[in-house]
Amino acid sequence: MLPTTTYNPSSQGNGAPNSSDSARYTAGAKRYKYLRRLFRFKQMDFEFAIWQMLYLFTSPQMVYRNFHYRKQTKDQWARDDPAFLVLLSIWLCASTIGFGFVLGMGFFETIKLLLWVVFIDCIGVGLLIATLMWCITNRYLMKPQSKGYDVEWGYAFDIHLNAFYPLLVILHFIQLFFINHVIIRDGIIGCFVGNVFWLVGIGYYIYVTFLGYSALPFLKNTVALLYPFALLVIFFLLSLGLGWNFTKGLCWFYKYRVQ
Repeated sequence: MLPTTTYNPSSQGNGAPNSSDSARYTAGAKRYKYLRRLFRFKQMDFEFAIWQMLYLFTSPQMVYRNFHYRKQTKDQWARDDPAFLVLLSIWLCASTIGFGFVLGMGFFETIKLLLWVVFIDCIGVGLLIATLMWCITNRYLMKPQSKGYDVEWGYAFDIHLNAFYPLLVILHFIQLFFINHVIIRDGIIGCFVGNVFWLVGIGYYIYVTFLGYSALPFLKNTVALLYPFALLVIFFLLSLGLGWNFTKGLCWFYKYRVQ
């Protein structure tokens, strides 16, 4: 269940910032405060971050209800606690090491793969996607009567992290147990199993992304963010017909990176 302290508005009386206090913070000040807390583990709420990770699989709508609460109490949609990012980084490191083990990589090859995955695949691609979605939503999805409102870049990045976590668990953890024994074997079964993991993982990413932006009351036509589902299903069926095994391609790409 959700920790009771998270949703307790009375905590403002114990020194927690209220809306008027937080409104004085500029975007740069909020970013500095977030990065400063990144190295203060005792100030992070890891219990609540774990709760968010669990509910991103079972009921992601509940996670975005907390973002509403944060906006009401701290006047910002984006997270002010880096605990989720820290736990996601740990998950990413552990799963990448597991991938290196499954692919038979040595120690230095695994470290090289880890650096690629963390700084390019997660952070680099995440910054790019968050910036792209931030531009698209602020330019094309704002309601006409929503002057004075905008999508925070930090919130766009949080949406990416929320959507990336289920994708990471599905493709970088659960799939590991099927790679050597099922997926990379020749034949339609391995191709089907591997591509189903990609279908579910990317489908989860699209759905959680849609929920994140549809939670903002000043955006319109957010259902358009679900349109890639149709392309995803078509691409999945096409891959089966042509025998494209995405997981086998990923394994080859990972090995190519560290050579």
